Parts: sequence; structure tokens; C-alpha cells
Amino acid sequence: MRSIISSAAMLLCTFTAHTAFAEQAVGTRDITIHSTARGKDLSVTVWYPSDGKGEKVNVGENRIFEGAPAIKDAAIQPDRQPLVLLSHGSGSRAIGMAWIATALAEAGFIVAAPDHPGTTSGDSTPADTPKIWERTDDISTIITSLTRDATWSKSIDANRIGVLGFSLGGSTAIELAGARANLGAYAQYCVDYATSMDCQWFSGGRGFKNDEQIKVPKLDLHTVDKARFEQSNHDDRIRTAVLVDPGLEVAFTQESLRTIDIPLTFINLGSVGKIPVSVLSDQLAKDVPDATYMQVDESDHFSFLPVCKNGAAELLKSIGEVDPICEPGGRRDRSDIHKELVRMIVDAFQTTLKAVN
Repeated sequence: MRSIISSAAMLLCTFTAHTAFAEQAVGTRDITIHSTARGKDLSVTVWYPSDGKGEKVNVGENRIFEGAPAIKDAAIQPDRQPLVLLSHGSGSRAIGMAWIATALAEAGFIVAAPDHPGTTSGDSTPADTPKIWERTDDISTIITSLTRDATWSKSIDANRIGVLGFSLGGSTAIELAGARANLGAYAQYCVDYATSMDCQWFSGGRGFKNDEQIKVPKLDLHTVDKARFEQSNHDDRIRTAVLVDPGLEVAFTQESLRTIDIPLTFINLGSVGKIPVSVLSDQLAKDVPDATYMQVDESDHFSFLPVCKNGAAELLKSIGEVDPICEPGGRRDRSDIHKELVRMIVDAFQTTLKAVN
């Protein structure tokens, strides 16, 4: 399923650094890491435990969303800490996960998140969306770079690496853990569920380049590179993964899921009976030998996006946004949902990474 900041809304994803700040010792730094596979640099945002000295910024704030406070370019605390990679949903970007990245850094993790080219805000097309192998390579490339870099390697425990993925990022994370997808199964899903959000994206004939909406051909999933789509993208350096509403849920083979030998935590957004089949993960959790399954009541797929500012829903409607980015998924406020998710996600990584020697 697409977790997106789409159409006109993605034009509002400008960074702002002027707001009220809570005192905390979370540092943040924007870096670039070269991707040989893509032939270009990846934009990566890093959060980490810091000395708390430096310029206060509010990562991810814009006209629609509230940001998360951090200290820009603060010094990294010297102790070696676990590393968590974040993979955003389709059409979103790294700073859209700043709220959970900050919470993880406060809990003692170093967190790194790329903007995935071809499936990020302002640069997203149906043809690029199924190329999970590009996203998994982004994450593996970042792990290699950070664990070898003279600065970051001093603070990263390379034996304690995890990944957190949301939506298409969840697909990325589970493939890194060892799952493999079947193209025929996914194509059939879009026949059976043609009105689902992700399948409508493939058939909509639109995309985004250079922050502008463009017309593109409708995507026939049978034209996707079958060998690449079904290849193994396993990275054995990853010791655990948390998957929130993972996309491509229907495509992963049971055989590959049963071979995953690291602990996985699946989280679905929504009350029982209201979670879309495209991301419903209870069966995945049953198929993975060491997996935990949880769900968050009175939420929906968009609840993982940042907290919306007052009036944001009306503003989005006025500029033609069709997705319910800022509409409540139930009776709960998004900030309350985030508190529950922070507990779930931080606890999962504390259990699976902090305890690893």
C-alpha cells in the first residue's frame, strides 16, 4: 500500500527550523552516501545520542506536519550503540519518520534513514515502486558505509544492527531479513483487489518528478523484471526487524518466510477487521519462526505519518490532495497513537538489539 505525501502535498515538504523545542540530547546530521548500484548519492538523515550542544532544529516540520526536535551536527556520544536503519513508505521521505527516529535515538540507538530515489516525495513513479531490490540495496549500502566510515564506525556496534520499515519500507525490511516475493502472486492480487490504494497507483497513469506531477503509462505488473523482483535481498548483518503495515504482503513466499532466522516484529495499524488485506500481517507473523504480531486500535495506515498541524486537513483538501493524510483513523489522536507505537518499537529493539552481545 502506498503510504504517501502525494500530489500537491509533497510540494510542502520543506524543512523549517523555527519552533519551540524540548530539551533533549538527540543529534541529527544530513549526509550523503554514494550508491554504486544507482550511480548517484543517497541523501541520508542520521539521528544519534549526542552531547546536546549545537543548533536546535525541528526535523520534518512544514505547513502540514509537526516536526521532531534535535540538535544539528551535535557531537556523537563516544560509546558504541546499536544501529537502526529506517525505510520510509512509498511517496514519503526520511524526515517523515523523524518522530520515531528521535525516540529511538533518545533510547540509545543510532538511526539512519535514506530518501529512496524513485519512491520518495516529489520523485515517485509506478514503474519504480515495485523495484524493492533498489531499496534493499540502499539500506545495505548505508550499513557498509557507516560501519566502515572513520567517524561513524567508532560509535556503531556492527554486531547489533536492525531495520524498521513502514509500508513499502516494511517490504524492504522483510526482504533484507530473508523473505522473497513472487511476481505472479502480486500481479494476481492487483486483479483481485484492483481498487486497493497500491493497485490504483499502478493504474493511475501519474507520477512525480522534480516535485511536479507528470503523466506516465499505466504499469502492467507483468512487465516488472521478474528475476530482480524475485531475487534474494537478504543481508545477514541485520539481526532484527520491525515491520509496520508492510506492503507486498500477499507476494512473499511461505517457503522463504519459514527460513528467516532473526526475530521480527509485525505491527498493523487498525482495529481487528479493518486492516486492509494489502498490509494485514498476522499470517506473515505465523509463517516466520521467531515473530511477534501486534496491532494498534483506532488507527489507520496514515497514522504512521507525522502529527498534522491544526487546519492541515482543510489545507490539503484545498490544494487537491485526495488521500486522507490528516484525517483521523478512529477516535484517537495521532499523537496518542504515536506514543503507543514508540513503546512498541523501542521495546522491540531494546529486546532484540540491546540484549545482543
